[in-house]
Amino acid sequence: MLKKLIPALALLALPALAADCPDALKFVKRKLNSEQTVNLCQAYQGKTLLIVNTASYCGFTPQFHGLEALYSQYKDKGLVVLGFPSDDFNQEADDEKTTADICFTKYQVKFPMFEKLHVKGDEADPLYRILAREAGGQSPKWNFYKYLVGKDGKVIELFSSRTKPDSEELRTAIEKAL
Repeated sequence: MLKKLIPALALLALPALAADCPDALKFVKRKLNSEQTVNLCQAYQGKTLLIVNTASYCGFTPQFHGLEALYSQYKDKGLVVLGFPSDDFNQEADDEKTTADICFTKYQVKFPMFEKLHVKGDEADPLYRILAREAGGQSPKWNFYKYLVGKDGKVIELFSSRTKPDSEELRTAIEKAL
């Protein structure tokens, strides 16, 4: 019973934070393959974020290695990589256990991964609607689009799937944001 109340209780905390919290962080999201939820504002406000829509069966899936390397290198300086699996491009596993195994076992991901959600179109999750709006109306065109969000909670820049996590362009933007 308590496990079912925890997400509802977390939502009750949001109105108190609404005035201080940037729009992109006014959400409670469930961790991947878990019942545990995270209040994004409480957990990540004031941090530099790299928010990425991921997929388990995509040609860009090996970017998990590079994203983990970025997270490992910059987490002590305030960077958090947040992964959101999506099947909007038909390359995500049907069940979360498989997605979690790919992320956590195959790619050894330590950065936070969350529930599968829609990232584009009419069904886009409100988080991704805000990210797209703040990025000049640009929603992800494919898996592994990367939104760099500043400490103020605003989108700084959007990077396409083709931008590798170890690219000079992305690293320079992260270092500037930190």
